[in-house]
Amino acid sequence: MVGRWGELIFGDQVAAARLVVLSVLALGDLWLLHRPEGSAGWVLALAALVICLAGVRAPLAATAALSGLLVVSDIVGTGIGIPLKAMVAVALFELALRGRGRRIGYGAGVAAFFLTLHAMAAPAAEVLPTLYRLAILAGVPLLLGAYVRLTRENARQARDRADAEERRRHSETLAARAAERTAIARELHDLVAHHVSSMVLRVGVARDVLPRTDPQVAEVLDDLHASGSTALLDLRRLVAVLRDPAEVGEGTYVSLVDRATLPTALEETVNRIQATGLTVRAEISGDVATLDTVRGLTVLRLVQEGLANAAKHAGSRAEARVSVTVAHDGAARLEITDDGGRPANDRPRGRRNGHGLVGMAERVDLLGGRFEAGPSPSGRGWRLYTELPPPHAARTGRL
Repeated sequence: MVGRWGELIFGDQVAAARLVVLSVLALGDLWLLHRPEGSAGWVLALAALVICLAGVRAPLAATAALSGLLVVSDIVGTGIGIPLKAMVAVALFELALRGRGRRIGYGAGVAAFFLTLHAMAAPAAEVLPTLYRLAILAGVPLLLGAYVRLTRENARQARDRADAEERRRHSETLAARAAERTAIARELHDLVAHHVSSMVLRVGVARDVLPRTDPQVAEVLDDLHASGSTALLDLRRLVAVLRDPAEVGEGTYVSLVDRATLPTALEETVNRIQATGLTVRAEISGDVATLDTVRGLTVLRLVQEGLANAAKHAGSRAEARVSVTVAHDGAARLEITDDGGRPANDRPRGRRNGHGLVGMAERVDLLGGRFEAGPSPSGRGWRLYTELPPPHAARTGRL
């Protein structure tokens, strides 16, 4: 608490305000309480005030000069001894607040010398009481300034230690996350990628071994091999991202599809779903290639998951429609609908409760977009609608 108030009152950032307050108080005292005698007294008093104000930058020189002016005022007889003593106290406080080691000793020694001379000018009976008062006058500001300085230094050191501790915790968190990513990458490589690679290899062998008497069988095997190869490539890239995201080149938000090839990736997704028997009518704008990698990857994953859900829940006799557009302001809009295919009482229930919808909603929410999924307004089938704002609107929370 003391350190905070000391920083607010005596910090360098409020030095100008402190000088204004000091000037007002000094001028009020000189005009109302201890008015100088004659023009020489005013000149001496104003010169002392300027020196006192300069003590914020040069406290040692200000202490020496003001102590000397106190002796000069005794010789001239200006009647401003009390204001000068107050200014000496202010200079000593600034010296203790800003000085170090020998500088404080030098300033205290010079002030003691001139203050002793000032005390000697008093009547003999008043010398000791005057020295006592001057010792208090000099000692209290020195002790107070030193206390405030030490308090400020301790508070600054505490902040530095807290910052260092925060940096250490942050580094440990990053290290733990890196270790966790490495462990996940190892498991993906050793388990998932291994099995996918084995399946792709076996499908490839099956294509060469089985007689190609049935074109549909050959088409299915070709599609399985292509899908498995694509999945294996994505897994390898994902493993690389998990091991070291910096090497991929786009920081935390890494896309497994190039922005320029996004339209092609969307068309391949549609074709792959159509191979399952689902009829898909796609309207994909060429402007999707202008989407940034984060939104582009989100659109691709939503199309993949949405069409997979349509094929799973509506069946092979269903018809789905996909529309992906980019507005003039950069917002991306995606709509996937299906006609339900099977009769309503024959379709699997609980489509809305799957993890796929939760994952899609989370992806969209991270980008500040809007996600809607539910029965089609026509009463048949399912509708999925997403709107992703442009990057600048996502940062400010606007759609």
